[in-house]
Amino acid sequence: MNPMIVISLDAVGTEDLPLLKSLPNFGRFWREAAVCEKVKSVYPSLTYPAHTSIVTGQLPSGHGIVNNLRIQPEREKPDWFWQRRFVKAETIYDQVKKQGGKTAALLWPVTGRSGIRWNLPEVLPNRFWQNQILVSFLNGSPLYGLDLERRFGRLRDGVKQPALDDFVQASLLHTLERHRPDLTLAHFTDVDTNRHLYGVNSREAEEALRRHDRRLGELFSCLERMGWSEKANVVLLGDHYQMDVDRSLGLNCYFLRRRWIKIKNGRIGSWQVLARECDGSCYIYIKDQSLKKPVRELLEGFRKQGLIRRVYTGREAASMGADRTCAFMAEGEAGVCFRDDWKGPGIRRSAQRATHGYHPDREGYTTIFGGRGPAFAAGMREETMCLTDEGPTLAAALGVSLGKTDGKVRKNLLFISENRVYNKKIGSNV
Repeated sequence: MNPMIVISLDAVGTEDLPLLKSLPNFGRFWREAAVCEKVKSVYPSLTYPAHTSIVTGQLPSGHGIVNNLRIQPEREKPDWFWQRRFVKAETIYDQVKKQGGKTAALLWPVTGRSGIRWNLPEVLPNRFWQNQILVSFLNGSPLYGLDLERRFGRLRDGVKQPALDDFVQASLLHTLERHRPDLTLAHFTDVDTNRHLYGVNSREAEEALRRHDRRLGELFSCLERMGWSEKANVVLLGDHYQMDVDRSLGLNCYFLRRRWIKIKNGRIGSWQVLARECDGSCYIYIKDQSLKKPVRELLEGFRKQGLIRRVYTGREAASMGADRTCAFMAEGEAGVCFRDDWKGPGIRRSAQRATHGYHPDREGYTTIFGGRGPAFAAGMREETMCLTDEGPTLAAALGVSLGKTDGKVRKNLLFISENRVYNKKIGSNV
């Protein structure tokens, strides 16, 4: 098994390629790699559903991570889907482990308590008695996390960027050189953070893209020192893109006015209709089915106002891979995102300058995939693919199988000899 390093560049997309191709490290990688420049994300196109689809090849409805956040309306700060126990599908890191391989992950979503050998999961302290070090240790590899904190903790400043990605970068290079995993997953959020704060085409987002190019150059230098330049498979991919926004729609404000939500002690105490935002889209859950008609009428009113682009039924949402249990799913119009709070005006200025979560078919919204190394066919191109294709394709490159998936192996991107052992293991996926 040739080692594989998967680098996720959160919120980097097709629209970034003109700049990225002009940069020294990314430009060289892209010329030499097998690539797809238009990759459709999943619905909703959020970080946690997308990253779980990348490692499982399943749509959110199949792997179970249908949102970033869990449905906990009684909590001021709901928990995220942080842990592996929520994933209802096979993952490439589990399959590599079953084959005797060593795995590592740095801030890869939904890997808490996953059994990854060297694991620093993306988990945040969400209770007043918790801190970042504690929750990281409880959900990851304690000794490994302690070693990274001792060596590189000075680089980090909470979740602020670029300090967080500088910490991840230093930890990644150290992990590769010291532990030499067979599969390494690393998640970088510099671009995503800056687009949320400043907008898609902001100067800050461009600077973050340039920092990613520097980090890529440092990775290549590290692999050269290790003697892995020709041995390792390096994969660069995105999870979704972003769109600029200026307004936010709080559907729970309107549900409260109709007494479909009741407040107790300053929190949601009970509900018959509830909105659970996905940034650019929004789930609507209904307990009392007699309310479906008035809820639909309310949503259609927002559509006529130019706030909602499309209202999907629960069945339609499920057919696209979203949560099967929702009653409706609302897709935001251009410039509109959703929020969960129930206080104040329902429509107000967005706290974010850009966001994601929209339908993957939106124009100019695709992301990217590129693989370079002995498992990939240098210079090959796929015109389009889906995020769910990445799991089975990466599994084939690693010599493992995910079984039945929603995606398919993109054989044109791979260099697989008929005599290679893993070609016999991946079965019907190829």
